[in-house]
Parts: sequence; C-alpha cells; structure tokens
Amino acid sequence: MKKILILYPHFPPSNLAGVHRPRLFAKHLPSFGWNPIILTVRVSYYEEPLDYNLVKLLPPSLRIEKVKAFRVTSPRMIGDIGLRAFYQLYKRAKQIIQSENIDFLYIPIPSFYCALLGRWLHHSTGVKYGIDYIDPWVHEFPGSNRLFSRHWFSTKLAQFLEPIAVKNASLITGVANGYYEPVLHRNPHLKIQAQYGAMPYGGEQADHDLLPQLDIKPYLFSKKPNKMQLVYAGAMLPKAYGPLEAIFKSIQLNPEVFNNVEFHFIGTGKSTQDPDGFNIKPLAEKYGLWQSVVFEYPQRTPYLEVLIHLQQANGVFILGSTEPHYTPSKIYQAVLSKKPLLAVLHSQCTAVNFIRNSNSGIVLDFNGEEGINVILNNFSLSFNEFISYSSTYNSVNIDHNLFSQYSAKEVTKKLANLLNKVA
Repeated sequence: MKKILILYPHFPPSNLAGVHRPRLFAKHLPSFGWNPIILTVRVSYYEEPLDYNLVKLLPPSLRIEKVKAFRVTSPRMIGDIGLRAFYQLYKRAKQIIQSENIDFLYIPIPSFYCALLGRWLHHSTGVKYGIDYIDPWVHEFPGSNRLFSRHWFSTKLAQFLEPIAVKNASLITGVANGYYEPVLHRNPHLKIQAQYGAMPYGGEQADHDLLPQLDIKPYLFSKKPNKMQLVYAGAMLPKAYGPLEAIFKSIQLNPEVFNNVEFHFIGTGKSTQDPDGFNIKPLAEKYGLWQSVVFEYPQRTPYLEVLIHLQQANGVFILGSTEPHYTPSKIYQAVLSKKPLLAVLHSQCTAVNFIRNSNSGIVLDFNGEEGINVILNNFSLSFNEFISYSSTYNSVNIDHNLFSQYSAKEVTKKLANLLNKVA
C-alpha cells in the first residue's frame, strides 16, 4: 500500500468541525490502497472543549503521531495552533517522510498557515504534497474593504501567503468547486502542474449507528408534541444573514403559518466557547420571534450531541448563502438523521438538485443577492409545502442510490483516484 501523511493540527477528541474531514479520509483510504498516518498536535495544547466520544469513531488501527506546540501567551499574541506548532509539525513530518518513504503529504486547511509546510517539506524532502480547502483562504470578509482593519490585514496576508504555499503543489482539492477553482485562477500554473477536484463532506452511517451505544441525551430543548421543531446546526456564514433576515421577515408577516413551529439554531455563535456570543438572537428580536419561534444555543455543540438533537427534532433546517459555491457540510448527515429537510439555498448550490432528486426534503432556491425577495415572498409557501411533505415522510422513500455517491467512503474514493494520478 502507498503511504499518505495527513497533517492537521486538530484531531479527535477536538470537537472542531474540521477534524471530521481527515478522520473520515483516514478511515476509508485503506480500502483504496492508501495507508494513512495522522500528524497532529497533542491534546493538552488545544483550547476548545474536548469530546472523547469522538475517539470511539476512529479505526483502532489508525496511527496517530502527536507533537507539542507553544502555549498561548497572556496577553494572547498567537492563538492559531498551526502557528504555535508550525516548527514542531515540520520537524516530525520531515522525520516520518524521510524514514518511512511517504508517498504523499496531504494538508487540509485551516489552519491556513499549515499549508506553507507543504512547500517547505517538498523542498527539504522531495515529497509531493496537496492542499485541501475545507474553507476558502483568500476571500472577502465583511469589513475587508476597511483599510488597516483586522479583516483587511487577514485578506492581504492570505493573498501574499497562498501563492507561496501552493507553488509546488501536486494536488488541490476542496469541499466544493468554488473553494478551489479560484485558487487555480489565481495560480494558473496549477492547472497544468496539479490534479484537482471537489469532494464534499461525506455522510458516515457508522457515526449514527454508534449513537445508541452512548449515554447522550438531548438537553438543549425538549420535545413538544404540538410543535414542529427544526434544527439548524453549524456556524453561520457572513453571507447567510441576508437570506436569514428575509426568512424572519416572512415569518413575521405570516404568523398564522408559523404559530406551531420552532427553529433551533445550534452552534451558531460568534466564538466556539462564548455562551453569550449570539448571532441569531438580535435578528430574531428585531422581528419579535425570539424565544417564541426562534431559539439559539451559540456555543459549539459536540458533533455526536448535534446528531442526538437532529434525532430529537421533527426536521432539519438547511440555510445557504448568497454565494453560489456554498455546499452545506451537514446536509449528508442531515439525510442520515432520517428527518425531512427544509432548505433555503442558492440556485447554483450543488445540494439543490441532490435534495430534490433524492426525495429528502423541500428546497426554496434563490439567485444571490437579487433573490432575497424570492425568499421573502415564497418562504411561507415553501414551509406549507414542507408541512405537507413531512406528514407523509418516510426515510425509506429516500433514493439512497443517489445518496451513496455522497457517503464518506465514496467521497474518499474520489480522493484516492486523484492521489493515484499524482503518485
């Protein structure tokens, strides 16, 4: 079997969303001829809450190498763990690559700084490397146009560092086409030099199968027989607030349609650990929906506990953004929760046809910023359609043959095919 070193500074029991990307790749790569080694940072250097139940999702045979990092100083100067462990990750990666004849180095980002390790290790060892865009690196933040602001500096730094990191890359991948295609546009030599492709987050049935074995109970909200309770789980993207405000305005204008519904937003806060870092609450208060129709739990909720709450709910609410490339990373897990989906997505989002063709839910699609009025005028109609759909919903009617291409194993197969071309 060929050997692949996957370098990612967070790994279970870290409960950050990104850990599931390398976790699922590492689980399924051996089925396609690649033996993975995970290189990460020791748990004692993580800042986020830990979830040791996630360790139970790892293959017993998976080899995990861990390094130290520099501690966070007070006052806080450098928090990014990719920077704090940059040298330690480089040193250990070089040892592994040289002593064990590693065929490929794969670096999911963020942490974006870790992408620089690929070029450095390629220069010092000759190993081929690839970068996987879990999130876009160079993109416009709200406020990026304000000179010398924090977001302005972040954008400028990303524009400077990315070409350095990808210069000698042999593989560029991303969660969606829109995550990596701008990289090729900014660095056109990669179109000839590198393989590239998109691989969404894959759904993993085994994660759901494990839930009955764990002593996890829903605690954020209780089941109400007379309420339609929908869950949105995950971070809010900056360009999703326009669609969300149109939804809330529609609810306010059509109270008779929504008098028996609750929308529960889980893990949508401004930071992972701030229980008061509300992002949804101010908007819900603006339209008089807070604690009657809309509820928010801003802290990041551990992955398996999110799955428990999806099972508790009557449906899953999926909200996209005004950017066409956005593909909700939770959508495949939502299908596996065996709950009907209510989605509001950009018309060009790959998830739109998937939901419709698989018979897994109702989609209201809109075309970017100019489509906001489409949401305002049609959300109540789509919700009534969803109520009708959910009354006869049965998960056995979902086209699982269509869904199989989005399983974690099939997604990993796409990665393995690209790796084989490179190697």
